[in-house]
Amino acid sequence: MGNTLTGQAQPLTVIKAVDNATRFQVIEDLIDQWKPARLVVGEPRHPDGAEHDMTLRSRRFANQLHGRFKLPVELVDERYSSAVIPQKRGEIIDAKAAAIILQQYFDAH
Repeated sequence: MGNTLTGQAQPLTVIKAVDNATRFQVIEDLIDQWKPARLVVGEPRHPDGAEHDMTLRSRRFANQLHGRFKLPVELVDERYSSAVIPQKRGEIIDAKAAAIILQQYFDAH
């Protein structure tokens, strides 16, 4: 979640869903609650910038978000977002990485 006036991002939550219907329902609930002006999605790439399978999945997810919620969706290069976070997976780490991706978007705009 971020504030466009202050240009600051902060972790909100990690969506744990076993299927797409549940995942998109949770996203819809968050959109209804927070009323964002746009959505930002991390776009993973290899260190050299080359695309891989997750890059395409990320784009597909961004397209699905736009189609379902009619909000602008921005893709942000997330190659180095996890470099500033300890290399341990978990909800708190994932939420912080998402906030870093959003902060990169704010910093670039």
